[in-house]
Amino acid sequence: MAEAAELHLSRRRLLDLFLSGSLISFAAALLYPVWRYIAPPHIAESVVSSVVAAKVAEVPPNSGKVFRFGSRPGILIHTTSGEWRAFSAVCTHLQCTVQYRPEQERVWCACHNGFFDLSGRNVAGPPPRPLDQFDTIVKGEDVVVSIRA
Repeated sequence: MAEAAELHLSRRRLLDLFLSGSLISFAAALLYPVWRYIAPPHIAESVVSSVVAAKVAEVPPNSGKVFRFGSRPGILIHTTSGEWRAFSAVCTHLQCTVQYRPEQERVWCACHNGFFDLSGRNVAGPPPRPLDQFDTIVKGEDVVVSIRA
């Protein structure tokens, strides 16, 4: 009789373990995709130290051009005095892409009407700090932009 009671308990225990394992597996199958969506995998950013931003003829005086600098945008500006300036085109407020406003000779962020002067300093609106500035060099017909050392 004692042997029958032990057999009954072991079957019950096996069934409990099976059901518990099934519930844990089901919960993991539901939660794993949610967790992967919330915490996406880290993608290494490409390291670029210089790029050809434009051809000289593409950017007339008092105009600007947004270009790709690695995985982020940059902005190249040809001033009315003929100087070349380049900045990160990512606004320091909420990471919107900035653009050049030739009528005001300023860089403008459309998200919250922030302005930067041609030195990259924030002069109006909510941006908390200046734009990151890049070095520019004209090599033949190419305008090369590189990270400041």
